[in-house]
Parts: sequence; structure tokens; C-alpha cells
Amino acid sequence: MSKEMRVPTVGESISEVTVGQWFKKDGDLVQLDEVLCELESDKATFEFPSEAAGVLRIKAQEGDTVEIGGLICLIEESATASAPAATLAPAPVAAAASAAVAATTAASVKDMIVPTVGESITEVTLANWLKKDGDLVTLDEIIAEVDSDKATFELPAEATGILRQVAKEGDVLEIGGLICRIEVGGSVASPSGATPAPAAPVAAPPTATENYATGHASPAAAKILAEKGIPATTVAGTGKDGRVTKEDALGASVPAPAPATSAPSSVAAPSPAVTSSSAGARGIRREKMSSLRKTVSRRLVAVKNETAMLTTFNEVNMKPIMDLRSKFKDQFKEKHGVGLGFMSFFTKAVCVALKEWPAVNAQIDGNEMVFHDFCDISVAVSAPKGLVVPVIRNAENLSFDQIEKEIVRLAGKARDNKLSIEEMTGGTFTITNGGVFGSMMSTPIINAPQSAILGMHNIVERPIAENGQVVIRPMMYLALSYDHRIIDGRESVSFLVRVKQLLEDPTRLMFGV
Repeated sequence: MSKEMRVPTVGESISEVTVGQWFKKDGDLVQLDEVLCELESDKATFEFPSEAAGVLRIKAQEGDTVEIGGLICLIEESATASAPAATLAPAPVAAAASAAVAATTAASVKDMIVPTVGESITEVTLANWLKKDGDLVTLDEIIAEVDSDKATFELPAEATGILRQVAKEGDVLEIGGLICRIEVGGSVASPSGATPAPAAPVAAPPTATENYATGHASPAAAKILAEKGIPATTVAGTGKDGRVTKEDALGASVPAPAPATSAPSSVAAPSPAVTSSSAGARGIRREKMSSLRKTVSRRLVAVKNETAMLTTFNEVNMKPIMDLRSKFKDQFKEKHGVGLGFMSFFTKAVCVALKEWPAVNAQIDGNEMVFHDFCDISVAVSAPKGLVVPVIRNAENLSFDQIEKEIVRLAGKARDNKLSIEEMTGGTFTITNGGVFGSMMSTPIINAPQSAILGMHNIVERPIAENGQVVIRPMMYLALSYDHRIIDGRESVSFLVRVKQLLEDPTRLMFGV
């Protein structure tokens, strides 16, 4: 019985795909959900998983263009059941045959390669191993994390067996590069005979209280301890089997100088010369830039060089918004389950102003200007591995509580390095809030290919003139950086004035005036 594998529907406007790379050969035995090949459309690259277990029969070759619904391959499911002539072996040889099958299972090795994680991503960095070399892993268990220049991805095991690491933490791997191997059933499948003697010598080295992991540091912990100058053997490990974890290394303190005073007399002579130069530490350390940091650096420099960036400023009296928050924050949280912050007010105000000044919501594509009739607002978030900019889709249609909930969700995923590429691409305008770090004023850099970015800053009580009198008000400086190639001065200033007007009288947001 053969299972026909056809091109699935991969997008609303996609009518055909191109067969990219086959990961399995014709005649190979494949498993259910195992990735067979890549399909490329004019918008993205997709993995093509097997819909059954059996023998692969390829019908479309690499480079072939296949329409949606077209036949790509066949899976001969019955072939998996057709065993070799082992079934015809005589009874006296049954034990040997079963041992041979067990040996074949033990020898089965699954190569795990770097999957395709995005249309424009050509390489990734192995961030950290979540399982150790030699560990038993199960199918779909997360074994490592890889960093691209846009996001962090989890790497699930593609089979059940013994993990054999090939790449090390920090290695840069190209798409399709080998990360590890999984020995399917390697040390678990023992021969069915009653000869478990060989297992005894292997299990002999570890004792009841210690094994190979005791006192050893993980790669991340070893790096931290090396920078601190602390031997791993002096740190108590809290990880599995006594392994020294990253948290143990961070909490470890530099050994006190007491051992130096108790040194032998033969070594005590040069110590005064060493202590005489201890006026201050002059150590340096080097850290390899992550893929995310390198990409952010490259893009920021490109924006400065390729755009006519200009910044205009204004200030906002935040008292009306602060009074509204004080009055309704308890009822708002009780009803919606989320706090009422400043970002929902700014997002709503920006969406109104973008509708009135569409050039600020546009971008340049070659010799054309692309205008958007929707507002996908990017929000800059400081994540552990660097700056990320998740997107609030169709923010103009969201209510205050929906905006706040979306911000909380995206910020949480950013802190956990769980943002997907889709959640960080496609924004039309960006808001960044340097005020949470105490910034009074700044000139934010445009988030390409967008044409403008709004910078929020800290709120400071300052004296201002109001109705002919000097009063103290909580004031915030706003900065709008924009690409002067597409946005004129009149549009940029008018946009920022409109945002100021809406924020200083937030009831306008309720009535749309």
C-alpha cells in the first residue's frame, strides 16, 4: 500500500512551489513526521514532513516546480513490514537473528542537522545544550537552543536514543550543518540473551554517590568560573549528579587571599613584589558577539548610512493621563486582569495620528513608496540577549485592555527568548521607551525598513506656564526620528503635535476627535 504525498496549501496566494533540497534518498526508510525535503515558494521556505512510515519513492526532483496538490513522492507503507529473509531462518538460529536485529537497532544513527528557521537566515549559533553528551533523549524532547540573528529557537530530538554531541556551545553552524547524532536504541537495546555481563564493567566506574558529572562544570559555568579565576573543583554543584551549573558559577565568590599567607616559606619571598603592584585590578575580558548583537549592529549602521534621518522633539504634560490611571486603574485591573499602563495611551494616540499623516506610516521600497492602511506597531523590548522589537498587529482596532494584554504577552516571550520570527517582522511604526531606564532625552534610530520611530522618556516634574501662571507638572519629552526622504518636516512636526494633543486630552481618544 502506497501513501501519496502531495504539495499542501501553504498560502492564500501561492499556486506553486519549487522542490528545494531532499534530506532523504529514494528508497530510504522514513518515519512518520520525519522531514523529507524543503519546499520553496516566492515568499518562504517550508519543511515537508512524512505523512506515514515506510520506504520513500521520490517523484519530484530537486529544482522541479510543482503546483499545489501535485505529487511529490510515495511512501510504501507495506515495505516496512516486509522483513528480509530473517523470517525464514531456522529455529536454532532464532537467538542469533534476534541478536543481529538488536545490533542493527543499536547501530542505527540519526543525524540531526540545522533546520531551516527563516527565509533570510543562513547560519545559527549553538547557544547551549540542554542535554549532555551520552544522555538518553526521547523523540521531540528539547535538547538544545540555537540563536539566529533574529530569534532563539528550541531544537527537539528527532528520535529516541543516546545523544552524541558534534557541535559545541558557541559554534556557528550553517543551515543544514550537523549538530549532533542520536544513536537510536544505542545503549538501551540490549541483546535478549541472558548475557548481561558486558554491562557490568561499563557501570563499574561511577559509585553510589559520585559519577563522571560530580564536580564538573557545564560549558557556561566553566566559562564564568574561568573569568572569575575560580577552580570548578572548589564549587559545590547543585545540578544533576553534582554537576556545577551556571547558577552555581554566578553565585560563586572569588577565593579569599588567605591561602597566599599560608604558602610555604620557599614561595613567600616573591609575594611582597606581587602585593606592591596591587593598586587596582586591570583585568580585561573578551566576549564573542552573538548573532543577534552582530545583526543589530549591522542594521543600525546601515540605517544611519542609508537614510536621511532627522529628529524632532516636543513635550507632553502627563498629568491628565496620570489622573485617569489613578482613578480607574483598580477597576481596570479587576475587570480585565491586566494593569493600565502608559503604552496603551501612546499606542492609541499614535494610531490616530498615523491615519491622519500616512507618510509617517509608510516606507520606501526601491523607487516606490509603500503606504499602509493598517497600524502594526513595533514595541522595543530589552531582552536578555539584546534588543528585540515584537509587533502588535492591527493596533488601531484594539481596545486599551487588548493592547495591554498583547504587550504583556510579547514582553514575557521576549524575556524568555521565545519570540518567533513572525512576531518580530512586519511592523509599520515603532515605539521605544527609554524612560524606564531614566533617559531624559534621546534620538532613537529608525527601525528599518520603517520610516519613523517615537521615543518616550522619563517623566519629570518641571515648572511650566499654564493660563498665565507657573505651575509644576509631570512632563515628558517626546522624540520622533524620521526618514526625511519620505516624510517632510511639516508632516513630522504635525504628527508629533497631534500625538501631544491626544495625550494631553485623552478623552479625545474615546470620541475620536
